Parts: sequence; structure tokens; C-alpha cells
Amino acid sequence: MNRKNALGTVSRIFIVMMLVLVLAACRQTFTPPPGETEATEYLGVKLTHISAQRNNALAGTQVINKDTYKLTVDGLVDKSLTLTYGDLQAYPQVSRLATLPCVEGWNFIAKWTGPALASILDDAGVKPEAKILIFYTADDPSAGYTSLDLSYIRDKDIIIALRLNDITLPQDRGFPFQVVAEGKLGYKWAKWVTRIEVSDNENFRGYWESRGYSNTADSN
Repeated sequence: MNRKNALGTVSRIFIVMMLVLVLAACRQTFTPPPGETEATEYLGVKLTHISAQRNNALAGTQVINKDTYKLTVDGLVDKSLTLTYGDLQAYPQVSRLATLPCVEGWNFIAKWTGPALASILDDAGVKPEAKILIFYTADDPSAGYTSLDLSYIRDKDIIIALRLNDITLPQDRGFPFQVVAEGKLGYKWAKWVTRIEVSDNENFRGYWESRGYSNTADSN
């Protein structure tokens, strides 16, 4: 083998090694918490393993302490609520098979489990003039990250997922819960939610919506 061919072979080997390292770095590693087992199938459908699920974050993973967490539900309600993680667990838990579709073109299917938003709203007592829910998140706490129509939430019986494939929702996936905005693009699936405001402001636009993304964000 001459020097030119040898250098070409070394270059190809280097490129392959770099690709392997990049792909390994992109793939998430995931170990279930002690005593928990990840579901691989639900309702006869094969689920996407958490380690294979792609994930985006506005400002990186937000670390929320389960013991000190409080969810505020306020705005156009009869009674403002302050709910702990334990309070959310105490609501009836509903499981759904749903696909999260990203505006970037990828998606994954998973089993999502948690309380229906309607149950929480019923406890707060929604005023008749209310039109939307605004979700405030730990990575965008002041302006409101996104919103969903109240009619959509009730018609679709939207849940907030405390568990993903039967696993306690991991920190990087939005712990303590992720909004399961079925039929909507991924930026509507709010994570790290700390406050839900019941509002009549139909002109509200969230982080991505105010930057030109669709406010309805229908995925089909």
C-alpha cells in the first residue's frame, strides 16, 4: 500500500470513528428508577423506548424538587389552587396512547399517564368567560410558555402526564409532568409547568407562537 492509499484509509477510519461517537452522544441513556419497569407495549402497540425518544428543551433540563414543588392554578377561577406533587398523584390517573410530533419532522409514540386537566379545573371552578389556559414553565416563567383552548382541553379530555411508559416522568422530559396535547405539535406539550392561568385573552401568544409558529399547532 502506498503512502497516498494509506492516508486515505486512515482518513476513512477516522471519519467512521467520529460518526460512531456522534451517534453515541446523540442517543440518550436511560435507567428506570428503582422498582419501576418501562412498558414496551400498550393496547397492542409497540412503544418507543424512552432512550430512543428525541427531546427538545427551551433552556436545558429544569430540575424541580418533588418535595417542594407547587402547581398554581389561578386566573378566572372561583378558587385558586396550590397543588403539590402528591395532590396531582391523588387525582384519578388516566392512561393514553399518544404520539408526540415535533415541528422538526420527528415523532414518537408512548403511553402517558396522569390526571385529566378537567378534574383539576373542576376543583378550581372555571368562570364562564374563560377561553384558554396559559402554561407557565420553569424555563419561561414570566411570560407564559404556551396556551391551549379550554374547549379543546375539555373536548379531548387532555391529561397531564406524571408517568411516561409507566416510568415516573424523567427530569429531562419535564418532571413533574408534561401536558399531553394530543393532535398538537410538540411545542404545545408544555413541560416543567409551575402555573396554569385560566384566561379570556384569546390574543395571547406563547414563546414559539410569538415568533411566528402556528397558535393552533394542529399536527394533522
